[in-house]
Amino acid sequence: MAGSTHSVTNQPPPLSGYDVFTADRALVEAVERHLDPDLLAGARDELSLLGRTAGSAQAQEWGRLADANPPELRTHDRYGHRVDEVDFHPSWHRLVAKGVTAGLTAAWKRPGGHLRRAAAFLVWGQVDAGHLCPLSMTYAAVPALRAQPDLAAVWEPRLTSTIYDAGLRPASQKAGVLFGMGMTEKQGGSDVRSNTTRAEPLAEAGAYALTGHKWFCSAPMSDGFLVLARAPEGLSCFLVPRVLEDGTRNPFLIQRLKDKLGNRSNASAEVEFDGTWARRVGDEGRGVRTIVDMVAATRLDCVLGSAALMRQAVAQAIHHCTYREAFGGLLVDKPLMRNVLADLALESEAATTLALRLAAAYDAGEEAFLRIAVPAAKYWVTKRCTPMVAEALECLGGNGYVEESGMPRLLRESPLNSIWEGSGNVQALDVLRALQREPQALNAFLIEIGRSRGADHRLDTAVKDLLTELGDLDGIEARARRITERIALVLQGSLLVRYAPADVADAFCASRFGADRGAAFGTLPHTLDAAGIVERARPLV
Repeated sequence: MAGSTHSVTNQPPPLSGYDVFTADRALVEAVERHLDPDLLAGARDELSLLGRTAGSAQAQEWGRLADANPPELRTHDRYGHRVDEVDFHPSWHRLVAKGVTAGLTAAWKRPGGHLRRAAAFLVWGQVDAGHLCPLSMTYAAVPALRAQPDLAAVWEPRLTSTIYDAGLRPASQKAGVLFGMGMTEKQGGSDVRSNTTRAEPLAEAGAYALTGHKWFCSAPMSDGFLVLARAPEGLSCFLVPRVLEDGTRNPFLIQRLKDKLGNRSNASAEVEFDGTWARRVGDEGRGVRTIVDMVAATRLDCVLGSAALMRQAVAQAIHHCTYREAFGGLLVDKPLMRNVLADLALESEAATTLALRLAAAYDAGEEAFLRIAVPAAKYWVTKRCTPMVAEALECLGGNGYVEESGMPRLLRESPLNSIWEGSGNVQALDVLRALQREPQALNAFLIEIGRSRGADHRLDTAVKDLLTELGDLDGIEARARRITERIALVLQGSLLVRYAPADVADAFCASRFGADRGAAFGTLPHTLDAAGIVERARPLV
């Protein structure tokens, strides 16, 4: 006979049944700020529809199931034939299908496409991060393929389709395709110029046979991959289809799947090429130059992905503290907890504001600005993600450390974007290269931050200090992280001073540039309007 030992009280309700888009004021304002007014009504409707789906209990369960049931590799069928297939949980397919339908691979074919996609990516990424990988690479493959117009003419309509067509078949028989990417190898990692995979020309014009391997190849069930290999004239970019047009499987030998810290719904594989058919993309010996546009686009998605994780973490923390009582009152009303939540909200809003500014720059063709802004943002936002998510988890106390809360999944995911597409040092050195070799990039950056000159004395001082730092070339490589951090911070500060409410901008400048600041979250000056900042970030259910 079951007995009742206690009543369950003082437990917050689940954060579900809400609109993830409209509940995010910083995101809504960024869309309204950057998007053509003629496109706004339609974009709001699309994003709100996606936001309601993302905030539904059903979609949240899809994300949980996809993460809890990682993909499984089948190298051979029952008869011993090589098949090299990866099986995903049905929830993975539902997530990918919704992302494709929502236009996460279709930015290139509609006005304001990059901004609209970025907002959708940030919304849908709060459900599950793993399935975003093939969506990101498919989106990013388009500019690289345009280096080979005949290939782009065939593949771009498939890549930008809003129909998810799962399964390995010839691409010509599919309503839409997904793409992956293979750059790194065992011996080199990010140093792709040390790659040893060989590309031997075939009789067919532009066709090659690849022999070698890739150490990290995510989403291996994609329909095609852009890879780097050594042709006679040097490192070159190639398109590798999984299935050839006659229906035969292209040799694409999946050796094993990585057992990763997070991103568990997504498959990351080690693959080998053994006479694998490929088409060259761009000129021989220009592989890095050809694929760099794809890398830049996926770096933007690293910023967006981290911003999504940060937003979901702070939403969960504020939601919990809004309902949870302790020591005689609601946690959200406790001055110290309010300070922590406000600091987290500042970090999240700064990440979102910067990410959407970058997306708008893609739409506007601001290549010089993006040359510095993208690697700087990728460096800083992704670096801030892990400590911020960890602090948000702590706001839930022991409840946040339990898997059912969803916070451990966010925390496991949080370091990934700092590693993917070049870790911190790679980004910082890339910023240095742009500063040293591309004066138009520095000029575009200075014009951008110059728009806020005089609005906040602390920001002005930070900009002056940055310019002094840039004027000193002694030991500049060892200072690359320091310089990149300052670039990202003054860019965030400049945007918030121009566009955010006064209390948000004041708190950011005081805590990121002022003398009265601490190293941990929750050390904002006590005179700031923490309550207003928290209320602005609170998800309305």
